[in-house]
Amino acid sequence: MSAEHTTDLDEAPATLRRDLEAVLMVVDQPVSEYDLARAMEVPLDVVTRTLEGLSREYTEQGRGFDLRAVAEGWRVYTRPECADIVEHFLKEGQEVRLTQAALETMAVVAYRQPVSRGRVSAVRGVNCDGVMRTLVLRGLIEEAGHDPESGAMLYRTTSYFLERLGLRGLDELPDLAPFLPDDIEGLDDTGEHN
Repeated sequence: MSAEHTTDLDEAPATLRRDLEAVLMVVDQPVSEYDLARAMEVPLDVVTRTLEGLSREYTEQGRGFDLRAVAEGWRVYTRPECADIVEHFLKEGQEVRLTQAALETMAVVAYRQPVSRGRVSAVRGVNCDGVMRTLVLRGLIEEAGHDPESGAMLYRTTSYFLERLGLRGLDELPDLAPFLPDDIEGLDDTGEHN
């Protein structure tokens, strides 16, 4: 057990609650109770009881978010009754600048389209599912059918993307060559040499 967590189970949940909330606010995939218990260095049953208690507490308080157990683990979700306002905010509510991750993801989609989420993730080297969903919600990218070989959903930029960038077509995208490393020859989509 780490120094931050006391061995007294009556006191552990106060710190554990805070630590679990901190971790669950930053993950983009459900996290198993086992992984949380191992990371927090506390017994599995204590983590389970604490997660269940937090979930009940959030529901009783009518928070805009919910802590749910799904097949893969626990994750914070927006409450279904808040979906309309969240969608409105993401689409129209506030002009929000795109994050660095969103800009990088947009660049991969723009220059490689039609492209699958898996291919975008491979090019960027990180999971892009959440960023891709946000870009779809904002109307900057859209589904473009399925890859005939893998069956994966393909994505492309939208006319709204072109409008926001002040372009008439994709042929007006700037050339990337001046920004690429000199030894780009022989690299595959993951950045590895062939």
